[in-house]
Amino acid sequence: MTATRRPRRRMHRIEPAAVFGVMSRDMSVFGRYWRTTTFSSIVEPTIYLLAFGFGFGALITQVNGLDYEQFVGTGVVATAVLFSAAFPGMYGTFLKYRFQRTYDAFLAAPVDVEEIATAEILWIGIRAGVYGNAPLLVALAFGLDPEPTAVLVPLICFVTGMAFVAFGVAIAGTANSIDNFSYITSGVLTPMFLTAGTFFPISSFPAAIEAIAHANPLYHCVQLVRDAVVVGMDPLADLVHLGVIVAFGLVMWRIGIHQLRRKLID
Repeated sequence: MTATRRPRRRMHRIEPAAVFGVMSRDMSVFGRYWRTTTFSSIVEPTIYLLAFGFGFGALITQVNGLDYEQFVGTGVVATAVLFSAAFPGMYGTFLKYRFQRTYDAFLAAPVDVEEIATAEILWIGIRAGVYGNAPLLVALAFGLDPEPTAVLVPLICFVTGMAFVAFGVAIAGTANSIDNFSYITSGVLTPMFLTAGTFFPISSFPAAIEAIAHANPLYHCVQLVRDAVVVGMDPLADLVHLGVIVAFGLVMWRIGIHQLRRKLID
């Protein structure tokens, strides 16, 4: 009799079990230091909110038709996402592949670079999606009256967080030294932070800088959060904002995988 050959199981490009395995390890390790990470991720943007919202808020009554506390309270959400996504993406990834050799251990198992990068982006994106809500909760405590669509803010934070984690992974896979991150922090992230419309409208910039600010994915996060919380959703405009963030995240995800593979695979 002719032996019946079993059909080979098709391996997906990204195996969910491998991604979940990497995320499980990250969650387990996170349980050891979650207090310090949570403190730094929440306190810094909250200080910005209190300082600008109630400092300048005493001098400025309204911006673009919003009370200044509303304007800053919604804008700082994006700042919290940036801090809790990009920096862990850069420093955490670099430390794991250069010094701790964590990724080498993953590669010894049936886990690919693509799955490692995807798991890191998902896990840190979830954290950023949670931490990004802290300034909004503070603003609510001080009297912010949100629209019902404010329930979308955690999802907005999660999508934006994943995009900036992917950016951090791409930078970590490109950097030759941890000192290189200073160039990114000062030359890229700080300008993004200042031109996102967090503390003042980008219409106050010169035309050239305003045009650049419109390409800033953090600006689009700010606009989405403001629309969801205080302005009201504008389906067409908000789809454009979301599309910019998603496109930025997908490009950074693919670049991050490519750069990380160059570092890990000889």
